Amino acid sequence: MRDWLRHHPSVRTIRVAASDLNGQARGKRVPVRFADKVLKEGTRFPYSVMNLDIWGEDIEDSPLVFASGDADGVLKPTDRGFLPMPWLDAPTALLPLWMFHEDGTPFEGDPRHALANVVKRFHDRGLYPVCATELEFYLIDDSGRELRVPPSPRSGKRRPGADTLALRALDAFDNFFTDLYDACEAMDIEVETAISEAGIGQFEINLLHSDDVLKIADDTWLFKLLVRGIARRHGFAASFMAKPYDDWPGSGMHMHFSMNDKDGNNVFDDGTAKGSEVFLNAVGGCLRAMPGSMLLLAPHANSYQRFVPGNHAPSGIAWAYENRTAALRIPSGSHKARRIEHRVAGGDINPYLMIAGVLGSALLGIEDALTPPPAVKGNAYAMDLPQLPTTWPDAVAAFENCPDMARIFSKELIENLLRTKRQEIRYMAELSTEEAIELYLDTV
Repeated sequence: MRDWLRHHPSVRTIRVAASDLNGQARGKRVPVRFADKVLKEGTRFPYSVMNLDIWGEDIEDSPLVFASGDADGVLKPTDRGFLPMPWLDAPTALLPLWMFHEDGTPFEGDPRHALANVVKRFHDRGLYPVCATELEFYLIDDSGRELRVPPSPRSGKRRPGADTLALRALDAFDNFFTDLYDACEAMDIEVETAISEAGIGQFEINLLHSDDVLKIADDTWLFKLLVRGIARRHGFAASFMAKPYDDWPGSGMHMHFSMNDKDGNNVFDDGTAKGSEVFLNAVGGCLRAMPGSMLLLAPHANSYQRFVPGNHAPSGIAWAYENRTAALRIPSGSHKARRIEHRVAGGDINPYLMIAGVLGSALLGIEDALTPPPAVKGNAYAMDLPQLPTTWPDAVAAFENCPDMARIFSKELIENLLRTKRQEIRYMAELSTEEAIELYLDTV
């Protein structure tokens, strides 16, 4: 890690940051001369900082605040090391952190530790998840009273409608995407395809799959910070909020995953198009836990506006082979690449909690040898299916009462997240639609 700074002598300050339960980067600005101290000793935040609401305020009834004297935890560097922050004018490095107790044990309220615990449980069984994420986002001109698609820097014109998989939509913002891809390379975020999507100024970028699940979650978290930052450098906003426009589709975050054994063989593959028993068990686990995990897939008030019939945001609990109307899609192609695509989550998720929830659900399906119902065929939106919670309070209640979530997450994290969301529900009730959009546009 020290070598990175030696090879980047122009860096004058560093940011040290960790993800809170909402996926917000909480941290400090530190002069570079103190970098060695941070690497050796870490730094300190109050435990309560990992459990703030979306406005960055304390949770009123949290035991992490006054009841415990608002005590400090110890933040230590992850194995990611220093990363450039290309969206800032001055050369700056980011050092990702996660939280521990004074005795070196992990703080269970840290979402990155929650994911690490799930990954360890897989590894203890000799299974190694392979994951990838696909993130949709909007480029937005938020300089006026109403949100609009930004004018193209090439033509100066605003496209009046959507242009799905259109090269001209990508070319209109070519400088932005070129800078974004260069920045991803500098930050070691492996990105693949970019496409234009079904909304005005809406795009999707796929992150390359990896068997390093923590890196995939890190990359997804960092990618959201990066996209928003690079967009502002280009004079507009980028937002991962679930539904910025009433009349256009919402933005999702699809997650693909398979499972390898210790020799690198895909245990979801049985040599046929059907998939192995382990694969079916994982499908069954994801389906069973889906209602209880809805709070992780749709964590904010705006999240629930995305679930509009016919807009590729499934609310029915079902799975299918090569069918994008189902909550779980099993992509076609070689059986050797057999995998599950989880299609429910919005772009506004905390990647650590969402990935932990999905993989943890699959693990429970494997542990319990679950058999899923038959795969559906045809338009799942038109079927009479068991439904996911469709309101934020219902999702909170489902998460609280779900036995599967209690088997995936620590009691401390569950209680902290419930307190956070209940406070946000109370405060959000006081905001207008416009105020809510302004809040979520740059945060989630």
